[in-house]
Amino acid sequence: MMSYWQLLLLLLPVFALMGLGLGLRRGGWLTTEADASLLRLVVNLLYPCIIFEHVHANPALRDPANLAWSPLVGFGTMAGGIMLCAYAARVLGFTVGTGRRTFAFTAGIYNYSYITVPLMTALFGRGSLGVLFAHNVGAEVAIWVVGVLVLSGESWRQSWRQLLSPPVLALVVAVAVNLTGLGPRVPEVLLAVVRPLAACAIPLGLILSGATMAEHVLGRPRELFERRTSLAAVGLRLGVLTGLFLLLARYGPFSPDLKHVILVQAAMPAGFLPLVLVKHYGGHLLTAVRVVLATVLASLLLTPLWLRLGLEWVGG
Repeated sequence: MMSYWQLLLLLLPVFALMGLGLGLRRGGWLTTEADASLLRLVVNLLYPCIIFEHVHANPALRDPANLAWSPLVGFGTMAGGIMLCAYAARVLGFTVGTGRRTFAFTAGIYNYSYITVPLMTALFGRGSLGVLFAHNVGAEVAIWVVGVLVLSGESWRQSWRQLLSPPVLALVVAVAVNLTGLGPRVPEVLLAVVRPLAACAIPLGLILSGATMAEHVLGRPRELFERRTSLAAVGLRLGVLTGLFLLLARYGPFSPDLKHVILVQAAMPAGFLPLVLVKHYGGHLLTAVRVVLATVLASLLLTPLWLRLGLEWVGG
């Protein structure tokens, strides 16, 4: 069993990359004008490459139970989290126009990729990533269908169009290649291109996330903590929802691979993607930054603790 400090050391490089992004923004090496193009590069090219690399020949995804349950669990945990936080926001007195929808959207979305991928690799090996990516497709569906509706009030038709994205298409292609047994026949020259691009996806995404937060962290640091928003976000994201996820991992009818995914997701802070979407849809960006920053800082203490407890209770 890994100790608390060993688990913390797994997290530190992740946050160091975010800090690097913040420093690059402050030093003027990574400009705000570059954000949009770099985000498109990560989402539309690098992330599909990492999905294909870990899915196209993954034996865990030949198990029908993993293919059926993983996206359903991803959708259910993400959508359920958003709706629970929406209810909590009303109870806590948030109002529309001062961050109620943004709080629900941001606190309800766990970090299902940038921190989770290196943690899953370190704890359970690279073979676990195929089930993680299948799970993440369901999570992304929940973000675009449920989350965007909560945040912006868009129609179902507009939200569903977002699902035809390169990461989703990459997963469909990779699963098809895997199930048909063609994985070992993928040309090595193609994989030689995919592998280095895949290796860039998580580091560049983390650097970009840190740069996105720099505007508030460096420009208006006194506004970053607000008692109601910050404490409620930590209590929900790394308290109530963590407990519910661990119960699901312990008692759900899932394979060990999927239980491991749920266990790690249970200990995650709020995701970084909502910062970009809140800005795009005209939400209350300061509320989003407060939620993300509070849960990220709290995760330095709580995530290793939850992981250790979860590994003992659920099984590693």
